[in-house]
Amino acid sequence: MRAKKKQLGAIALAIAATLSGCQSKGSVSEVLDPAQIAAPNAPAGMASATAPQATQSLGTGSTKITMLLPLSAPGTAGQDGRKMFDAARLAMTDLGNNLITLTVEDTRGDAGYAKDLAVKAITTGSKVVIGPSELPAAQNIAKLSGSNRPPVLALADNFAGGPGVYAVRLSEADSAAAGAAAIAAKGAKKFVLLVAAGANTSAVEKRVANSLSIYGASLAVTLPYSLTDRGAKAIADMGSLVEAPDAVIVASGDASPAPLLAALKPKGIPGKTTKLIGTDRWLEHPMDPLFEGAYIATLDQGETGPIADRFKTTYNYQPDVNVAYAYDMVALTAGIASAVGPDGFSKQVLENPSGFRGSTGLFRFRADGSSQRSMPFYRVEKGALKLVEKSTSGF
Repeated sequence: MRAKKKQLGAIALAIAATLSGCQSKGSVSEVLDPAQIAAPNAPAGMASATAPQATQSLGTGSTKITMLLPLSAPGTAGQDGRKMFDAARLAMTDLGNNLITLTVEDTRGDAGYAKDLAVKAITTGSKVVIGPSELPAAQNIAKLSGSNRPPVLALADNFAGGPGVYAVRLSEADSAAAGAAAIAAKGAKKFVLLVAAGANTSAVEKRVANSLSIYGASLAVTLPYSLTDRGAKAIADMGSLVEAPDAVIVASGDASPAPLLAALKPKGIPGKTTKLIGTDRWLEHPMDPLFEGAYIATLDQGETGPIADRFKTTYNYQPDVNVAYAYDMVALTAGIASAVGPDGFSKQVLENPSGFRGSTGLFRFRADGSSQRSMPFYRVEKGALKLVEKSTSGF
């Protein structure tokens, strides 16, 4: 029994929700049978050095799932797609081979083609579509109508989600909201949001405002800023509009926050009276001395440890967050298929407020298609993330 529990822990995927109200065999956590999990010392395989075939089928289960990946796309997109394919293969070996049949289609990194593949999967019997990773394709799919459409677990970055089309990845809005909530929970009331002007501005503002309201705090002002003036106008406006904010949140989008932080530093931010809150997007850039003292909510790298070790043993290269997202979605579909059956992918199941725990931590899907995550809360000290709290969420 102890050996089985140890094996189950090695895949780091325990589902937190009990699927109440369904004709299920129990909670999803009960169907992740340790006997199905590959041993950690299984023979190592070969990394995907070249793009797999355009269409491949994995597993023999009765539940049909389609996964859309940019396997032959050039550059980083193709590299990420092939990593996610390897993650899918590992998840199928661990959990899915006898539960689902996973058809993996190559989108080639073409958003139009990815949309066409998704529509084909939706209309030809797939119970769930995992992907695409192309943002325009995910956005177009979210606009499609149809009450009987199967759910889509979109892997696109910066995707806001839509009814029945769920955003899988941690968004900057969610990271900012969780960080703001952690500071508000300690008594801060007055917040300023500095957000890179663009398509995501309103989504970040809405999520942050909602998370603050839980603790009786609020956004005093939201200031979209332009990179062309290094945020100088927004920071000048902040000084005239808000007196002594408790915290300033900087959501920098794709760009490094360093220029804005350089402009905030002479204002005493961060300082004894004003906290500085960053987002996970900061961590896509080299750790800058200007990050010192900022608070950031982001994914727990420790959660991915057991899967990361097995992935490296199997494929001979280091996994990243793309691997974790892909593994979790394949494992989640396998778990639901086992617990509820091929027709169990309902809104009630997928939008269970208790959520699911995977290798990216605790997450849940909302009716509007967005995802919310509970994650650790850190402070940047001496160029490294120092844990402040094990879990914060903003929901």
